[in-house]
Amino acid sequence: MLRQLKTDYTPEEYLALEEVAESRHEYFEGQIYMMAGGSADHSLITVNLASELRQQLKRKPCRVFNSDLRLYVEGTTLYTYPDVMVICGKIEYARGRDDTALNPSVIIEVLSPATRKYDRTEKFRLYKHIPSFQEYLLVESSRAHIEHYRLEGRRWSTEIANGLDKRIAIETLNCEILIGDIYDKVSWRE
Repeated sequence: MLRQLKTDYTPEEYLALEEVAESRHEYFEGQIYMMAGGSADHSLITVNLASELRQQLKRKPCRVFNSDLRLYVEGTTLYTYPDVMVICGKIEYARGRDDTALNPSVIIEVLSPATRKYDRTEKFRLYKHIPSFQEYLLVESSRAHIEHYRLEGRRWSTEIANGLDKRIAIETLNCEILIGDIYDKVSWRE
């Protein structure tokens, strides 16, 4: 999130404004926030992740989505656009919407200086309200570093992976990604 535009919007007002907006906004507790713009590396990392996951999930009942699909976290007031999310099985939509999903199993956020703290703390706390949510990956954009959170029973475990030669196993999806592939062609590797 970057800057607050105004306070005290209803969810309905936010959704109506978002339909005609030229850029994306996040909504939380009556406030609308303009989303931070991403760098070329941020975009490339997101595309690499989505591509790797799509390839591995091609013959599985899971779909990979980029930040064009909005997520609503029921039980909260959060509407947001994760960098990558994976939905397995039938997509559940917010009532009356075909552009707002409710049931991701895996959410991936590529970190930037403007969003790093929020993605790790408040946003993760809110994502935990999603019943289908099983794994959360926080991917640094400036170095090969990934924080991988996995729901095990009622507790979240954490695994940190550093280095391009390591792999991330996303158990919910029964797939594994080489970290070097996530950071393929990013500028700091050149």
